[in-house]
Amino acid sequence: MIFERGDVKIHYEIHGDGFPILLFAPGGMRSAASFWHGSEWDPIETLSNDFQVIAMDQRNAGDSTAPVSGSDGWATYTADHIALADHLGLDRLHLMGGCIGGPYCFGFIEAAPSRVCAAVIQQSIGVDNNQDLFFEMFDQWANPIKSSHPEASDADWTQFRSNMFEQEFLYNVDRDFIRTCETPLWVLMGSDPYHPEVVSREIADLAPNATLVEQWKNPDEDDTVEKVLVFLHENTPKS
Repeated sequence: MIFERGDVKIHYEIHGDGFPILLFAPGGMRSAASFWHGSEWDPIETLSNDFQVIAMDQRNAGDSTAPVSGSDGWATYTADHIALADHLGLDRLHLMGGCIGGPYCFGFIEAAPSRVCAAVIQQSIGVDNNQDLFFEMFDQWANPIKSSHPEASDADWTQFRSNMFEQEFLYNVDRDFIRTCETPLWVLMGSDPYHPEVVSREIADLAPNATLVEQWKNPDEDDTVEKVLVFLHENTPKS
């Protein structure tokens, strides 16, 4: 399905029934629903028996498209997420974000805290002497599509990259926000340069209602899916 908002076209899928959970996939700037199928466990498959799972492609990833400008940044993506939730009539929902989806979750929570009942933060990206990795990741996404965006100059692309990855901590929100974030969080710990362990631990230490899960990448051994389902059900409104 395609949601159109002006020149922006956002591709999304809906699986299952029940209380909604909006997924922000891993994949960096290429974040798209298809990336879940190669992840440690696929929430589209495992959560859709209990919830209505909405999986989306971010702008200019997968089958979603949008113009590019030097003013693009985290707020641009949050505006897409809020608009899609509005379009689907999701007054209250859960969120789950993998990799770059971690900051996407926090952007949504900051913009609309009363709408988010709980969030699963799966090995979030974050700052840990790794800016060069994210600049390289951005360029690997941007360079192949630049010819399709004559509206954007080289300066626009450079500014866009700066808006995304020259910030601190989680790139789009600061530590002060995390300290005040009352949303229940299930934090699946990262363990590599893109998803630093220290970032997951700090989220869990700062947020008032966060649980850190260190072992989750072997779901059959770690009961990962069952624990996530319990967490989500416990935080799903009863009426």
